[in-house]
Amino acid sequence: MDTNVALYWLGAAVAAAALPKLKLRLDLSRAKHPSLAGHSNLSRRIAKLVPFYEYDEEHFFRCDGAPEEIAARRRAGFMQLAKFLRERSPRTLELNESAADGISDLQFTSAYRVPFQFRRLVREYLKTGAFVQSSSGVTLTDPDGNVSYDLAGSYGVNVFGYDFYKECLQRAGERVHELGPVLGLYHPVIVSNVERLKLISGLDEASFHMSGTEAVMQAVRLARYHTGRPYVVRFCGAYHGWWGDVQPGVGNPVPAHETYTLKDMDEDTLRVLRKRRDIACVLVNPLQALHPNASAPGDGTLIDSSRSAGFDRAAYTDWLKRLRTVCSERGIVLIFDEVFTGFRLAPGGAQEYFGVQADMVTYGKTLGGGLPVGVVCGRKDLMKRFRDDRPTDICFARGTFNSHPYVMAAMNEFLNCLDKPEIRNLYRDLDSVWNARAEQLNQRLRDQDLPVRVANLSSIWTVFYSRPSRYNWMFQYYLRAQDLTLSWVGTGRLIFSLNYTESDFKTVAERFVTAAEKMRQDGWWWYEGGLSNKTIRRQVLREMLAKRFRLVGSEYRQNREG
Repeated sequence: MDTNVALYWLGAAVAAAALPKLKLRLDLSRAKHPSLAGHSNLSRRIAKLVPFYEYDEEHFFRCDGAPEEIAARRRAGFMQLAKFLRERSPRTLELNESAADGISDLQFTSAYRVPFQFRRLVREYLKTGAFVQSSSGVTLTDPDGNVSYDLAGSYGVNVFGYDFYKECLQRAGERVHELGPVLGLYHPVIVSNVERLKLISGLDEASFHMSGTEAVMQAVRLARYHTGRPYVVRFCGAYHGWWGDVQPGVGNPVPAHETYTLKDMDEDTLRVLRKRRDIACVLVNPLQALHPNASAPGDGTLIDSSRSAGFDRAAYTDWLKRLRTVCSERGIVLIFDEVFTGFRLAPGGAQEYFGVQADMVTYGKTLGGGLPVGVVCGRKDLMKRFRDDRPTDICFARGTFNSHPYVMAAMNEFLNCLDKPEIRNLYRDLDSVWNARAEQLNQRLRDQDLPVRVANLSSIWTVFYSRPSRYNWMFQYYLRAQDLTLSWVGTGRLIFSLNYTESDFKTVAERFVTAAEKMRQDGWWWYEGGLSNKTIRRQVLREMLAKRFRLVGSEYRQNREG
């Protein structure tokens, strides 16, 4: 009897000890987004199981069950568009063909511009070039002399217009020409840069790196070093560079073991932050305010019309303030990753725009005045890389080209220009200007009953679609035919420089609507009442399963015969 009592109390003690850990684990599970983007390991496993297959020409034009008359219109429009793109830019396409075999980046972007089922015919016929010769104002000119409006924004670099950055580069070269590429030592211009960055960030110190990815790596490393905690929290869908700890899902060959991917703008996430003691830092990419918990949009994933977006400044501000409070209470380092949004939303970046002070901020892209750069600004206690009382306990970070004289001079030119009246004018009524432009375009699209809409976070836009379709990804080619330059993700992200005039934007809007009208005329947005985003996804899933089981059966037969 005594033995039974002892075992009972032992079991009760073990259960009591395990209960808090189980509760923490349950809270963590609840704080993960239910989508695959919120479950990194599962998404990596599923990605490895997705089989490759492609549509033949007949299925390519009617995979949504369209009648033959619509398929014929699509085929004719497709070939006409292909002919136009090919004849317009022969020199540019020739350069593309000659470079493709030797540039792996070009191979990747070309392969993932459209859903893989459509890839073969698109790559064979819809030729696009990745080469440009010059820039001016808000336009780009390709090697064939074609002038297009730039909606790519150099992935966020171009905030003030290319002429601005060309002038920064020219003046920077003149200022440091006598020194040249001397590394390790500093050109005096860096002193001014540090002082200005301290004022902009509201923080104590700065360190310089060669890219935004490197800057985020260093910020996370310092947070771990000073807190003694291993885990970094990132939010579902957010991009913080391509290194492993902040890209734990698809695209990373190995799992990230010390990263929590939690829901953005969610009370379950705050509950986890309040209770856990192993979290070093929280990474915030303010760009996610446009599409919380969704990955960066690209036309290569447009198998249906379920993509959505929308920005609520008040709601996201409230979220950031609550996040700031919890991080302060728990000693968690709050890091704003402003590599993309820095200086686009306000002269003081997202911190100024949302009215929230972070513990560390990373900058990149536009801050270099046209040259590559990454910067970490932080509190003095977080930026220190060694301990006075333990001389061999250090947090190492160096880079051969950190603080390159030409980069520092171009940065200084950029920072000095922030106070000029013509630059300040670009920030005047920034939200109202770009919100009005987005609404004007949406109204025109509604008036003409076109199933396209735009959503914006200031001058950063994305395109989504209001009617179920398998062919929304085709819109990028109609836009290109209207001389609108897009990045490789197509309509997923449009980035306007702030120097777009009303006249410039009016022309872009006209071309945008014309492209949508031509796409409708060619039958790509044919719609039958029974078609829905759910039925499309089910159809694609059935295709994948059928292909997968055929592959498994084929491997089984080969093994038997072997």
